[in-house]
Amino acid sequence: MRAITRPLSDFTDTIPDLNDIVAGHGHLFVRDGSGVAAVGVAQRVEADRAVAVLRSIDHDSTVADAAPLALGCIPFLPESPAELIIPAVTVGKRGDRVWVTAIDDADVEAALTPPPEPEPSAANWSIRPLVDEAHYLAAVTAARDAVRSGTLTKAVIARPIEVRADREIDVHAVLRRLKASFGSSYRYSIDGFIGASPELLVDVDGPVVRSHPLAGTTARTGDVDNDARLAAELQASAKNQIEHRVVIDDVHDRLLPWASYLDWEPEPSIVTVANVQHLGTRMEGMLSQPGPSVVELVRALCPTPALGGHPRAEALALIARVEGFTRGRYGGAVGWVDANGDGTWAVAIRCAEFSDDRTSARLVAGGGIVAESEPLSELAETQAKFQAMLGAIVRP
Repeated sequence: MRAITRPLSDFTDTIPDLNDIVAGHGHLFVRDGSGVAAVGVAQRVEADRAVAVLRSIDHDSTVADAAPLALGCIPFLPESPAELIIPAVTVGKRGDRVWVTAIDDADVEAALTPPPEPEPSAANWSIRPLVDEAHYLAAVTAARDAVRSGTLTKAVIARPIEVRADREIDVHAVLRRLKASFGSSYRYSIDGFIGASPELLVDVDGPVVRSHPLAGTTARTGDVDNDARLAAELQASAKNQIEHRVVIDDVHDRLLPWASYLDWEPEPSIVTVANVQHLGTRMEGMLSQPGPSVVELVRALCPTPALGGHPRAEALALIARVEGFTRGRYGGAVGWVDANGDGTWAVAIRCAEFSDDRTSARLVAGGGIVAESEPLSELAETQAKFQAMLGAIVRP
């Protein structure tokens, strides 16, 4: 393969919205207006071979630090097979810098042509649980009892629902709604897997490595004073602090062997998104050189205790035994890697997996279970988390 990278200004004077490049058929990973949007597939590659394949591309570039890249998802279960997409045309945006990478004879002009505006529609919708409430509550109870007995420190129990429409769901419109409500989250659309994750799993930029684990959740009500009270209760909650500490310690311990140093915030802060509030702790360090690729770090970290539990093997065994469904990509990681091994990956949450005909989508939400967890409160937490994607999809 041969790639050519040029400034966007070589092709157009207009800086397009990355969501509009993707529309209903492309590939997206973006946060706060910076990220990548791509159209077409030049090649699909195994995730663990992606950097080697990208480095083999003959690359002609006039843009500093731009390199061919691949996007995709790594599933929830460790060591699961994963496939990334090397797009035919990629538009990258970082601050004021915007560039285009085209593979072989890909049609850049067509990729940059604005799509039609999404048309308003009023579909008939249905929502149903794919695991019934009693089963979910029993799974939460089993996880809590395993923690109380000392078998586990934490386990994450999730539940799926299905949203169905009587016509095709407009993915372009969904992406625009996610941008409007969750612009500061990592928004993604890859092979029918669409979401807005608030959680950075890992970012590699040269020798610098970053992570921002989240664990511990409370609702937002729209009332400023009430939300401030809920945030204060979240920070003071022993249950949520324990849940959060387990995640921070595990992410730190898994990154540390790769790092010459690793620093983190002494106390968790509140991370606010449109529908919920989380406890979050930022980490940053320097990788020993030559360093690992971001894909290697994703494999080492995924799933974190924020989505699996601790100890990992025991928590995953319990999840497989009691949850009642297969998670697939939910709870894994989604992001991109370039030929330098750099990239950004978010935890694959607040997501929907669309059917091939785009008339239905599976949504999954979960929560961390510790000794003080109460099943009905955990059910309410999943209901709050579902609102992120439900609000973007359902338009009666």
